[in-house]
Formats: sequence, C-alpha cells, structure tokens
Amino acid sequence: MRVDAHQHYWQLSRGDYSWLTPQLTELYRDYLPGDLAEDLAASNIEQTIVVQAAPTVAESVYLLELAAAQTSIGGVVGWVDLSAVDAVGQIQWLCDYADQSSRVKVQASTEDSALDPQLRMLKGLRPMLQDISDDNWMLQPQLQPALTFMAQQKLCFDALVLPRHLVNLKQFIKQNGDLSVVIDHGAKPNIGSAEFTRWAEDISAIAIDGKTYCKLSGLVTQAGDDWSLVCIKPYVDHLLACFGPYRLLWGSDWPVLNLAADYRRWCELTDSLLRVLNEAERAAVLGLNAVRFYRL
Repeated sequence: MRVDAHQHYWQLSRGDYSWLTPQLTELYRDYLPGDLAEDLAASNIEQTIVVQAAPTVAESVYLLELAAAQTSIGGVVGWVDLSAVDAVGQIQWLCDYADQSSRVKVQASTEDSALDPQLRMLKGLRPMLQDISDDNWMLQPQLQPALTFMAQQKLCFDALVLPRHLVNLKQFIKQNGDLSVVIDHGAKPNIGSAEFTRWAEDISAIAIDGKTYCKLSGLVTQAGDDWSLVCIKPYVDHLLACFGPYRLLWGSDWPVLNLAADYRRWCELTDSLLRVLNEAERAAVLGLNAVRFYRL
C-alpha cells in the first residue's frame, strides 16, 4: 500500500493563504484534487494525507469537506491556534465537525458519539512553527491544555520546523510524552548550501527517543533548482540511520514540490534512494508507516 503522507490542496479565492503571493508563480493558482489525480494513479498512491496551508480553522473545514468527497484522501492535518484561551473548545468543535463529515464518507453510525480516531478524517494539527517569530513559542505553558487534549483525542502533532527549532523541539517532545509527533520535511535542512553537521546532530538527538516520526518529503525543494541524487542522498541516508525504516513517512509536499521537480520525478528519486532497503522496509516507508501513524 502506497500512501502520500504530505500534500496540499488550496483555492486562492478563499483568501487566507498569506504566504501565497504572485511572486510564487508556479504555486499561485488553485491546486485541487483533479490536478493530482493522474499522478496519484500513475504512481499507485492509494491514499493521501492533506495538510493545512493556512493558519485558519476555516481552511481545516474546507479540507475536511474535500476529504468527505474524495476517496483518495485518507485524512486531514488541520490547524487551530493552540495558544488561544479557547483552544480546547476549538479542537473539540473541529473534531465534532470531522466526525460528521467522516460519517458521510464511511457510512458510519449517525449517533452523536465521537467516532473511533481510525475513522475520523481529522488526523492531526499543525501550527506553522516555521513562520512564528518566537522560536520558544512551542514551549510556552499556555499551549499545554490544547496539547493534552490533542493527545487524549489521538490527534497527531505535525512539527513544521526549521533546523534552528530542533533543540526546542526535543524539549517539547519530552514534555509531551503522550503526544504523537512527526517532523515535517526532515526539519528542512539547507541542502542547497550543504549545511549538514549541526542539522544532523540535532535531528539525531530527537530520533534517539525511539518514538518520534519524520517525513521523507520536501527535500528537493530544500536542495534548489540544481538538485541531484548525489546532493540529497546524504540527508536521506542520515534520516534512515536515525529513524530507521519504520519511523519514516514518505510524502510528496505537492504542489510545493513543483518549485523544484514534479510528482513522478520525486517518486523515481525516492525509489533510487530507498534501494538500500529490503522489500518490507520499503513498504513501510512508502505507506505502512503512514497507515500506522495517522490511523488510516
């Protein structure tokens, strides 16, 4: 089973993608399920995880509505302001909304009781940590009620971080032992500038806990227009050495991927990078780990 554990859909007219400007020419248009369908079929992708691209609950609702209508979407990683006074209430509301849309999709019971997390389309939440000016934001005590509630609801935490956040992220993970955490895009190492050593040390320090996951995604974008297998391979090899083949989740980061490559080229590159693994290990990275982590 092959699962894309990280991709996006957006519709510009919704108006809450503040980072998405006309200067990002390749990305500044709508990207909807019909735009990806052919690549999913050609690459034998059975399900995807759609991840938020705007810091609004409204966008999370939009993605849940897409998920209810699209068989290819296995789950949604949404957004809630975890520092808000009413963050727990917002999360509960989004879970309830997700349960309603999920019942439509799986033809489950229409009772008011919460769905099993495995059936719920809302799989996790992602604060856009890379865009928050305060690197210590994730450690503030004000977040704790929301994080505790996330763990109780079996919602995963997608950590959209940069290398500079990794020391704090290690402390965050230690403080929230019941929360399932996955690091997006390998923490976005600066491959284009060949910055490796500090990133490698800090990512290793997190992976040693034996429970944190990491996404094998977004790396060609970090490598830049002149990327190659040779420049990306040391970073992938290090992630494999740190997390092993059973805590890495393959993802495309489409359509951001289109800034440097395309869906099928990333699939081909991944196949080359994972040749060192046996069949069971490749199956884990390419899909089964996502099934387990996101309760698909």
